[in-house]
Amino acid sequence: MTTGSIDILGIETSCDETAAAVVRRFTDGSGEILSDVVLSQLDLHSAFGGVVPELAARSHVSTLDRLVEQALAESGVPLPQIDAVAVTSGPGLIGGLMVGLMTAKAIAMAANKPFLGINHLEGHALTARLTDNVTFPYLLLLVSGGHTQIVLVKGVDDYERWGTTIDDALGEAFDKTAKLLGLGYPGGPAVEQAALSGEPKRFRLPVPMRKDPRLDFSFSGLKTAVRQMAEQQAPLSQQTIADLCLAFQTSVTASIDDRIAMALERFTERFGTESKPALVVAGGVAANKAIRTTLENRASRAGFRFIAPPLNLCTDNAAMIAWAGAERLAAGLPADQLDLAPRSRWPLDQAATAVLGHGKRGAKA
Repeated sequence: MTTGSIDILGIETSCDETAAAVVRRFTDGSGEILSDVVLSQLDLHSAFGGVVPELAARSHVSTLDRLVEQALAESGVPLPQIDAVAVTSGPGLIGGLMVGLMTAKAIAMAANKPFLGINHLEGHALTARLTDNVTFPYLLLLVSGGHTQIVLVKGVDDYERWGTTIDDALGEAFDKTAKLLGLGYPGGPAVEQAALSGEPKRFRLPVPMRKDPRLDFSFSGLKTAVRQMAEQQAPLSQQTIADLCLAFQTSVTASIDDRIAMALERFTERFGTESKPALVVAGGVAANKAIRTTLENRASRAGFRFIAPPLNLCTDNAAMIAWAGAERLAAGLPADQLDLAPRSRWPLDQAATAVLGHGKRGAKA
């Protein structure tokens, strides 16, 4: 340990990225990423149009030890000087979670270090404190392949889920739309690229959940609308595909803008804006430029700072897991026992009620 700081080894294997990192947290609350190693499985799964859980778990098994060794070497902090081991223990694919947990437990036991099982969503929720030293409270929009949520972040281990998807997560909706239109995987970048050459006035699609006071999301119906419109236009030209992608992206962006505008109003009523609070976006879909621009404009109009961590920290990574572990230790929260079990579903807000639909991963099961 460096005087006045703690160094945490983080491991992430919840889906199709194998990752290890070492992060340092200083006593003033600032942080530094000493190493951040991520091995993507994109090529492994692209032929199947999505993540194959068994293949993902096998890849984690074959590569994780090497990545942990690399992360420690690049950080310059040998294992005996690491202060704790943090690992994603949910939510996610159960096979991948088991691989990460077993590895982290073995390291913690062998090195006699505290062991921390981290909620993957908490890793995303706290990343902005690592990158931008954001103060509590702030509003988080988490948009990824498995999660679409609006969360009030009040403190470490203190969250309120204000909205979630009632069916498909946004990243999943992008993937399914791309597959429907014959585009590549992952669908988000493919749809965004095609939309660049789309004609904005050719197709209009509904805006899901507009003005609904629940602040929830729904994308399944929008996906169905794209399919119906595509069937009407068959056979599809490249221009028609581009026009449909733009229409889909426009409706998605309008829906997010509507939901976030209402969430910012609720935040302002409760906390005010004198301290220039933050709207934080995280998750892989945060890479979409149209969505980022819309959120930035909405935040500015509402008197909020807009914070989007670097793209490599928006997608799955171990630095955010290590940082969440460091934050929990600094907050005085206890380490976990080595019999901790993986959880494929794990709500960030423990008081959140269950929702119907596939998109409830991360909600109460």
